[in-house]
Amino acid sequence: MADTTTISALLSDRLARLPHALRDYLKPHLVEFLNATATTSAAQALTLAQSETLASLIDAWACSEFALRTSLQHPELAIDLITSGDLTRSYTASEHVERLNLATRACTNSAQLATVLRQFRRREMFRIAWRDLVGLADLTSVLNELSWLAEACVRVALIHSQTWLTQQFGQALDTLGRPLSLIVIGMGKLGAYELNFSSDIDLIYCYPEDGETQGGPRSLSHSEFFIRAARTLTGLLNDVTADGFVFRVDTRLRPFGNSGQLALSFDAMESYYERHGREWERYAMIKARPIAGDEHAAKELMGRLQPFIYRRYLDFGAFDSLREMKQMIASEIARKGMEDNVKLGSGGIREIEFIGQAFQLIRGGREKALQERSILKVLSLLANLNLLPRYALERLTRAYDFLRRSENRLQAYADQQTHVLPKDPFERLRHAYAMGYADWPQFLTALKHHTRAVHDQFDQTFEAPQAETPRLDDVEILWAGNIDTHVAHDTLTHIKFMQPGSAWQALQDLKNSAACRALSPKGKERLDRLMPLLIRAVGGSTAPDACLTRVTRLIETVARRTSYLALLVEHPMALSQLVQLSAASPWIAELLTRQPILLDELLDPRRLYAPPNAQDLESELKTRLADVDSDDTERQMDALRQFKQANVLRAAACELTGALATTIISDQLTFVAESSLRAAVNMAMRHLHDRHGHPRYLLNQQSQEAGFAVIAYGKLGGYELGFASDLDVVFLHDSFGE
Repeated sequence: MADTTTISALLSDRLARLPHALRDYLKPHLVEFLNATATTSAAQALTLAQSETLASLIDAWACSEFALRTSLQHPELAIDLITSGDLTRSYTASEHVERLNLATRACTNSAQLATVLRQFRRREMFRIAWRDLVGLADLTSVLNELSWLAEACVRVALIHSQTWLTQQFGQALDTLGRPLSLIVIGMGKLGAYELNFSSDIDLIYCYPEDGETQGGPRSLSHSEFFIRAARTLTGLLNDVTADGFVFRVDTRLRPFGNSGQLALSFDAMESYYERHGREWERYAMIKARPIAGDEHAAKELMGRLQPFIYRRYLDFGAFDSLREMKQMIASEIARKGMEDNVKLGSGGIREIEFIGQAFQLIRGGREKALQERSILKVLSLLANLNLLPRYALERLTRAYDFLRRSENRLQAYADQQTHVLPKDPFERLRHAYAMGYADWPQFLTALKHHTRAVHDQFDQTFEAPQAETPRLDDVEILWAGNIDTHVAHDTLTHIKFMQPGSAWQALQDLKNSAACRALSPKGKERLDRLMPLLIRAVGGSTAPDACLTRVTRLIETVARRTSYLALLVEHPMALSQLVQLSAASPWIAELLTRQPILLDELLDPRRLYAPPNAQDLESELKTRLADVDSDDTERQMDALRQFKQANVLRAAACELTGALATTIISDQLTFVAESSLRAAVNMAMRHLHDRHGHPRYLLNQQSQEAGFAVIAYGKLGGYELGFASDLDVVFLHDSFGE
């Protein structure tokens, strides 16, 4: 056992290692703490190893006024965390719930529950902060535990709230007589298991269906019942009492914000997002995660909201929306003088999140792997999918770790929600020390290194390509239509059109088409940004007049799906490839017009002109089909068609540019056909097996499973397929006997 003299010596020795200003500030507080614990039996019973662990409390004090004040006001907490062993380990998500259930099981009213929740929160936040500040836990562990703690508090508070309401008003039941529960959706950092030390928790409340409660002294509509449950739950967490609060709750992300109903039915939720959902709400819903309530009902709700969050097509319009959101934030920061904001400032956490979530909004409907809440996992996936350079992933990951640790320690300093670096010199010293730096200038140098790297990558990702293009005054005026016919012809002649009259008419026909006249203001803006770029590019092609006819037909086809217009505006390379291939091949132009989803294939010329080999084709198709539910035959067939069309497009592009020999093109088309056939056979067999079982036969009284094969004839059999070839095949089975 370590005596009080030993404990005092260990703590004093640790204090002596601190910078002079911190040492002087903490010295009287150490005396106060030692006096408070000297006579307690728990402190006297500490082992030498436990006393050394207790000495790390000095480092936590140096970094956090919250840790210091909690230790002085509740000295028994520090001793308890040491003797219980809880300081040196992290809890699992279920352990947080189990511990809180145990602590609250005797609560019979909301006042008792509120007190226990706040005491529980104080202990666990002190434990998490201490572990973080002295290096006993890494960033992921800290953010996970903060999120799990919040989730446990919501779950346990909800169970008690609904139990008490049910005693008063009866049970809310569905049409089949099954109990219903309020569903709580955690948004933002809580939804992504990335909660900060002193974050608000953003919650949305909903319930499965309308009706009336049954079996109680009084009956309520489900709407009123669950609104009361939501209010009670919010108050249990959010209200400030003598014991403080549990978590500040923000419910403004719900449909219609503060003016909307506090809890909505699933039908009302789905209707809102279908009719009124805005782009920033899609962005917010990426991180949405049900954290309390019936799991099966919650899963149903998220399935119903999925089409709103993730489009089935490539949505390049997200870049524009996120640019606008970031610009609004930047303007607000400049107006309020918030340049030192590690979350919202230039190169801050929000820019890292924007980079990842832009690709999620664009591609999440097609790439199910990207339907991920954790930003670090998203960035890693983007690198694996070659959508983000590997070096960018490494820089962003290091920056995210630094910025989130800094943000967390800013909030742990005084248990306040802040993202702004301190102005006071003494607070700056404490923050620098918390981040492992000797002084503020060293910390600031490291911070600027990371924020510069983030902002550079942000600019590369969100840069509007046309902003760097010299103004196309003549072509912009041409497209706007404020121009005399003769001047229009001269302009088109100048940019290499051989038949300017026909070209001018084609542009007029496009502008006056029903599709273009029906565009929303946003869609018209995108079209007006695209067309001068497109006209210039077509004028520089090998066959401007024919190419213009082909691409204007495509533009008219995709005009109402303005995300395709955004794709071409955002990616000059895709625009260039579209023009080059359309000028060379009316067949490719027609294919892209019929299947505009293939425009995605034009984004990366390295991939377009280097088709995958047979093995890679098999892997690609498996990946596409893995993202589709096995019982969704229509989506499986769509995936199969898109696979075939994309790879035929690649082969055609290679033939046109001479990137591959004709014989290799035939091999490539054959490999695509073989992969498609194998997948189609497997899909058909699974469907038949599910409905009818496996085909078997009796031979010599022995049961055998029948085999099935597809035999290729003609060009398919000889690896000589062309772009318009049929597949000549024969189907065989090997059944004998009965």
